[in-house]
Amino acid sequence: MNQNTNSKQYDLEERTAKFAECCRDFVKKLIRTISNIEYGKQLIRSSGSQAANYIEANEALSKKDFIYRIRICRKETKESCLWLRLCDIDNTKI
Repeated sequence: MNQNTNSKQYDLEERTAKFAECCRDFVKKLIRTISNIEYGKQLIRSSGSQAANYIEANEALSKKDFIYRIRICRKETKESCLWLRLCDIDNTKI
């Protein structure tokens, strides 16, 4: 498999941005409770941060910088999963 095909198959820059967009759209549909408002804010921040840090990793100046950014990206993605889990989706039109 050549590198062009591989980069399209695993286009994580696009996929992380799409994840952040999907999280934003998900939050818009949540029932507006105090907890959902707060968890939604956190979800939007962490999902956007994982996308931004992946872009930063691709522009890293060194291998060490790349690894650091990828680790932040992974951390923010795990955090996003927590906020998704905590959102109350009962009575929400999703």
